[in-house]
Amino acid sequence: MEEHSIVVHGDVIVGNYAELAYGLIAGMVIAGEHVKINGNVLSENDIRIDLWSEITGDVRTKTDAYLGEFVNITGKLFAAGNLDVGNNVKISGGYDVKGWIVVRNPLPVMMFIFFYLMALLRFGNEEEVEKALDELFTEESSDNKLLSIPNRTKIDLEAIKTTSRAVIGSHCRLLGNIRARSMSMGNHDTLFGSIRTTGDIAIGRSCIIHGNILTKGTVDIGRNCNILGKITADSIVLHETSKVNGELAAPNSVKIVRDDLEGLDEVGKKVFFGFTMLEDI
Repeated sequence: MEEHSIVVHGDVIVGNYAELAYGLIAGMVIAGEHVKINGNVLSENDIRIDLWSEITGDVRTKTDAYLGEFVNITGKLFAAGNLDVGNNVKISGGYDVKGWIVVRNPLPVMMFIFFYLMALLRFGNEEEVEKALDELFTEESSDNKLLSIPNRTKIDLEAIKTTSRAVIGSHCRLLGNIRARSMSMGNHDTLFGSIRTTGDIAIGRSCIIHGNILTKGTVDIGRNCNILGKITADSIVLHETSKVNGELAAPNSVKIVRDDLEGLDEVGKKVFFGFTMLEDI
């Protein structure tokens, strides 16, 4: 996350009614219905924007662009390929399209995927269907990097808010306070903000959190993390190589994970960081 844009080394899928105070720079950008993006949208591949969405900035693609009905773009549209555009689309800055311009309402992305899979099944290509589903929805492949923004998510300079679970990969740089149902974070991430959830929070290795962590569930901190705020949770699991600058508040338990595989040591109500003293309950 940069000052004005979210940069993804892969594709972006934005759910319906999402609001982004940033622009998008990605390999491919797919936006649902009633999406608001306050910034430029730059894509190496196709750009698909569904009905009633609004882009406050330029839209650029090196291939094809698909704009649904009533899409509003305040900047200019650049497309090196073709443009499929629905009715009542407004592009205030004009457009520069190298290929064909076809006035028709583009098929929504999920419907396109559905018809594509139905066509493969009709031809009896079950292996191709399984391969396509794996490429679309499998997270195990390191080459398939995807930013998926759930429906009704709001991302601005102050907060990242979603009503669903937040899943953050590795080597990410995020700005804003995270508000979600629950959260899991990968390795080597940096968050300039706090975390607040109602469910569990899991943080991987070598992460830096510039803020507080608050949840009604369990907080699990991996190796070599640095939490610059305080942690408030029902229970806390902390690796001994990690640091917490603030206080720990957990009515259930605080547990320290050791590298010597001795298990988890329960810590008393007073925890003194910078010392080797551990109090048994």
